[in-house]
Amino acid sequence: MSKSFPKYERLCGVKSIERLHTQGKAFIAYPFRVVFLLVEDESETVPVRTMVSVSKKKLKKAVDRNRVKRLMREAYRLNKSELIEFAETNKLKVRLAFQYIANEIMSFAEINPKMQKALEKLQENIAEKV
Repeated sequence: MSKSFPKYERLCGVKSIERLHTQGKAFIAYPFRVVFLLVEDESETVPVRTMVSVSKKKLKKAVDRNRVKRLMREAYRLNKSELIEFAETNKLKVRLAFQYIANEIMSFAEINPKMQKALEKLQENIAEKV
């Protein structure tokens, strides 16, 4: 499995993001709020599409928000393989949003294990739905 995070694995488009936030289920795995939605689109070939966001209310400076988003994307990129294999074996299409809810910037050494826990909790929640 490739450890890259290419454009086609990113969730984009206003309609799909709105649908994720209106119909999706959410849980908190601090410092992330994870919103996920299982979609039934047969034409879709990518098993997992993901987006990351950081609120302007939490981190005022754009430099800080961009840094946290880079760290989140890197942590996801390194740990996504189990989630993608899980989705492929169960023939699922998952849409994800990771929202940063902490008030301070965490280091990569802190974010990476928290991302692993968030992805494990996500797999448990998806397994309950299937």
